[in-house]
Amino acid sequence: MSFLRNPRIIILLVAVAIALYAIFLSPAPFQHISWESGAAIRSVAHDSAAAAAGIQSPNPRDKPLTRERVIMVNGERVTSADEYHQRIAEIMQQGVGTEFTLRTDRNLYFLTLEGEYETVVLPELERVNVTEEVEREVNGTTVKENITRVVEQNKTTQRLIGVEDVGLTVYDAPRNNIRKGLDLSGGTRVILKPREPVDEEGLKIIMENIDRRLNVYGLSDLTIRHANDLSGDDFIVIEIAGANQDEVRDLISSEGRFEGKIANQTVFTGEERDIRHVCRSSTGSCLVRVTCNPSEGSWVCNFEFGITLSDEAADRQAAVTKTLTTDVESGGAYLNKPLDLYLDGELVSSLRIAADLKGRAINDILISGGKTGETRAQAQENAENEMRRLQAVMSTGSLPVKLDIVKADSISPVLGSSFVKNAFLVGLISILVVTAIVMLRYKRWLISIPIIVTMGSELLLILGFAAIAGWQLDLAAIAAIIIAVGTGVDDQIVIADEALQGDTQRKLSWKDRFKNAFFIITAAYITTVAAMLPLLKAGAGILLAFGLTTIVGVSVGVFITRPAFAALVELLVKE
Repeated sequence: MSFLRNPRIIILLVAVAIALYAIFLSPAPFQHISWESGAAIRSVAHDSAAAAAGIQSPNPRDKPLTRERVIMVNGERVTSADEYHQRIAEIMQQGVGTEFTLRTDRNLYFLTLEGEYETVVLPELERVNVTEEVEREVNGTTVKENITRVVEQNKTTQRLIGVEDVGLTVYDAPRNNIRKGLDLSGGTRVILKPREPVDEEGLKIIMENIDRRLNVYGLSDLTIRHANDLSGDDFIVIEIAGANQDEVRDLISSEGRFEGKIANQTVFTGEERDIRHVCRSSTGSCLVRVTCNPSEGSWVCNFEFGITLSDEAADRQAAVTKTLTTDVESGGAYLNKPLDLYLDGELVSSLRIAADLKGRAINDILISGGKTGETRAQAQENAENEMRRLQAVMSTGSLPVKLDIVKADSISPVLGSSFVKNAFLVGLISILVVTAIVMLRYKRWLISIPIIVTMGSELLLILGFAAIAGWQLDLAAIAAIIIAVGTGVDDQIVIADEALQGDTQRKLSWKDRFKNAFFIITAAYITTVAAMLPLLKAGAGILLAFGLTTIVGVSVGVFITRPAFAALVELLVKE
């Protein structure tokens, strides 16, 4: 057991242990982990029975093993997504108003089925009051006001056409922390290109707005990233698991509408003519601030950021607030109606209005709020995330540039599952073929077995790194893993051949033999990395996973597994 005292072998064993922990446990301490079979929750639709019961969409950055999973429906066990859909289908047959329970690995929820209705236009007419927003000139200033008039229109009624879906999108509960890319899990990838050059801040605003808009529609299991190609063009890549291509195209191409309402009256929208500027960093007169203070064993962090309203929006805000009353609380004085923020008709936030704004037409106003946390760092992160969310919402509708959809791909979950099986089969065949060739080449298990073990170690280290980094494993990444492991076998054969030269060339020391081997290995490593670097920028980031995984794979081999293999071969040959 002398090999257990070799530092290079110890480093390999520690690295493998860390990789196993990352793959089958949670790299983030104190997170809830579950290995129970069931149906993992991918997303929750807004205004659905599931949302009304309190079920929340997971954070797309959460590790797969920390995802909440459904394990029982009405007391019946659920072990897969198919079983979940079967149980729900049986309950939906009972009709609107049916109550049932849904147990997850974290909580018990009580749901009620809701009806799905369609609007039917009747031939009878009725007189109704219609409120319209009109503009008129007052002392040289354009003022918007609401005017109500009576019109005749057809009567309508709501007709029940079925039972509305529960609102949960689920998939088979994962057994590890390896994230599957769209090639393997199914979903849609859309590549957007700005019509004109955009700076880094503009791209950040665009991505935050798209993220917020898709979240409003219940599409939370998504990634949005910036990419560029070799010519320097900027792209935005959106990958959404479990969504179809037409649905994503419609949401991205349609124009989002943001509204700020007080007492159910619109005072400003996301159009540039109403909100001239949203502060994102403190520069000059633009204020962005987060302050934190301890509070009864926890921390509270308050944030403030400024927005600039147009004169018309400031006048509307003054006209609406002048009739409101003031509520005095221990924390200060506020108007009795909040500022409600809507995105595409969905209420996303409500903010208190300071009493000193009553009836005043002020262009520069402060938006403030707060969040709590167990630690200062946690509270500050929560407050900053909420502030960025509100900044993105208020910018919606006034994106810096228009976007074009240059490419859209959609892969079905069934096809993705087939890719997984085929990739696993190809990998297994590759390992078996390499094993057979190595055994035939050396006919000595003392050399052959370490090569196979090292090959498996490299695979675990690459997957462990992917789990820690949160990479998505797609077909390109799997191809890169096969290349990296294959390159590793080549290098190990070089090391083994140099070690076995002792049978005919005893004049060479072990140090000289391995020095010769690692000169070849290092030269091959530098060549491989240099060849992969252009792929990090090519194809709007589509080849990023292939290039990056290959670089990580060969780096793991050169700096961890090759030295350990050389040490192991030296010990085995000497013995």
